[in-house]
Amino acid sequence: MARLSARRIALKALCTWRKERRFADSIVSEFLAKAELSDSDRAFALDLVYGVLRNLTLLDFWIGCLRASRVNVDVRDVLRLGLYQLFFLKTAPHAAVHETVGLVPQRQRPIVNGMLRAAIPRESELLARADAEPLFVRTSHPQFLVERWQQHLGAQYAEELCKWNNLAAPVYGRVNQLKIDREEFLRFYPNSRPVARNPEFIEFDVLPTDALRQGHCYIQDPSTAIACQILSPQAGEKILDACAAPGGKTGYIAQLMKNRGTIVACDRDPGRLQILKENMARLGVGIVHIFEHDWTRGHVPAEIASMVPFDRILLDAPCSNTGVMRRRVDVRWRLQPGDFPRMQQRQLKMLRALIPLLEPHGELVYSTCSLEPEENEQVASLVLDGPPDLGPMEEKRSLPFRDSFDGAFAAKFIRSA
Repeated sequence: MARLSARRIALKALCTWRKERRFADSIVSEFLAKAELSDSDRAFALDLVYGVLRNLTLLDFWIGCLRASRVNVDVRDVLRLGLYQLFFLKTAPHAAVHETVGLVPQRQRPIVNGMLRAAIPRESELLARADAEPLFVRTSHPQFLVERWQQHLGAQYAEELCKWNNLAAPVYGRVNQLKIDREEFLRFYPNSRPVARNPEFIEFDVLPTDALRQGHCYIQDPSTAIACQILSPQAGEKILDACAAPGGKTGYIAQLMKNRGTIVACDRDPGRLQILKENMARLGVGIVHIFEHDWTRGHVPAEIASMVPFDRILLDAPCSNTGVMRRRVDVRWRLQPGDFPRMQQRQLKMLRALIPLLEPHGELVYSTCSLEPEENEQVASLVLDGPPDLGPMEEKRSLPFRDSFDGAFAAKFIRSA
């Protein structure tokens, strides 16, 4: 029954995701919080939800191969779960069919049973037919997104990126050296492994609950270090982290500053600000002043204005998240072509609001977790075309298919005297 419960939770989460404009992480966490499942069954439910979302187009292609006529949307969700178990998880056919059929009302069971049983002897044929389909079908990405990646990155890298996005994401963490040094961390948590190309990060097989609770580490991908490292904050400086929540970069900046100086951390979402406060307390960060503010709304609150000018500013801007699709598994299904120019205008507005807060010769870093030129290189170019306040200094990026970490972009500017 436990496995059946995991399947039911996965089905409810997928139905909710289809009907509501909420991210899958939020939905599945909500359902799992109410469930009494073992660790293995929780992992099974997560695998079902994220696996189906990563492979929606391909699963629907197979459903179309098995039945030419229209399938009810609720039945389709169940068929997606069944086919994912059969073709990806390689679940024993009898168990996959029996348990999946049990998820639907009696009147719908014949169609689900018949289609899943028909798929079993046709597995080789269905897999071969999928291999002959275009990349956007084979890897379950929106066609417009695949086409723009093929244009910007080339066919080979676009395919590598799509395949990367469909892999399960590793668990990385940054050692919080405000509380523990790297060598001590590795001794204290022997199941952690150092990341060769970034010694401040470690990899885990499972979420390091004890280390997180004690503030010894913070879960984040090594690509997030790029923006903080080129910001190069120094002890005693005054730093503005303009879009700080939930605090991964804020905590790293504080570490680089040796917890000496001042960090003003802002976000527009009160709920996320509360998470930021909790994270800073757990990490032992004592130099952060937290304020609610939306940088697209114009007037700077007096509490922030009283601290101007800043030595350095980080704008980790809201973006399309196309560099982190392996972790945000459903973001691909939320994007539309018009989102990229819309995000660009918002990013530019925020940047231009921040420039006057920077002291002469101060440095500003603009970063995203996007791979899109509209949000990265074009923003960096356009902000330089404005009033002669900023000059270019440095750009860095992480490309998943090249660097084996999440995608990220950072550009560093200096304000003229």
